Amino acid sequence: MKEITGYIRGYFYEADKRILFIITAFTGLLVWANYRFGIDEQISSQGSFPAPFLGRSAIFLLAFVLPYIVYATLTGKRYFREKGFFALLLLAPAIFSFKIAFTPHFSFSDNWRTDHFWNYIVYWPVLLLIITAILILIRNRFDKGQLLYGIKTKNINWKPYIIMLLIMLPLIAVASTQPDFLAVYPKLRSVSDIESIHNLDWWQQLLFELSYGSDFITIELFFRGFLVLAFIKWAGKDAILPMACFYCTIHFGKPLGECISSYFGGMILGIVVYHTRSIYGGLIVHLGIAWMMELGGYIGNTILNK
Repeated sequence: MKEITGYIRGYFYEADKRILFIITAFTGLLVWANYRFGIDEQISSQGSFPAPFLGRSAIFLLAFVLPYIVYATLTGKRYFREKGFFALLLLAPAIFSFKIAFTPHFSFSDNWRTDHFWNYIVYWPVLLLIITAILILIRNRFDKGQLLYGIKTKNINWKPYIIMLLIMLPLIAVASTQPDFLAVYPKLRSVSDIESIHNLDWWQQLLFELSYGSDFITIELFFRGFLVLAFIKWAGKDAILPMACFYCTIHFGKPLGECISSYFGGMILGIVVYHTRSIYGGLIVHLGIAWMMELGGYIGNTILNK
């Protein structure tokens, strides 16, 4: 744990406080604008592809590019003269916008509820495969000969991440007693009502949780792997804050507190990945918290409905 806290302290000690303040304030402005004017809701209501894709691409591009402009302006660094950097800078928001806008529908059954359930089971793993394939192509073009971004298991100290999860456990247990938490979790409620959840076999519920968990692999691989590790050869530690700002904007449809905390959480995970060159520690924390929240939702709703 001291190793992780050392990384974080070192980052904030060395960071240019002007840049840290400006980018954090800019991120806060984006958050305020979204929740004040309902930007994410407006984009979501624009119907089918390509309108939502273009709307989110614009938001993501702004959140990702402007922090680098701040760095370049205040430090004189010349990232934008590098063709590879500029290409990936423009490509990254489009990739994740596609990830959100891509909503294929497969027909499994004449029953809408069953069909909806199985589409969710397929949806997240399919997106993981697509995003991974895109990142492999990018790696082969810009970082040939290296492992896929963040896929490194050597010399990782797993203990700090387990401690983080243990720290979160009582907090999630308390949250699991709150009505607003139980209205959202488990996520299976999003594809069915609470009565239908209890009618599903255990293996169907497990399959849903595994599918849901695969989305966190996609997120960690893209944000902490690609947006940090693909950019550090040009930007070094400067890659962390733009990633965190971008990461915050993908939470615009979530509760305000979750959106705000995602910026700081993304920053911390970015710092860790910068030093370890591995996404696995952050993935354990991210996925572990998600599944603990799911478990809390199942237990809390079971007790509530007795």
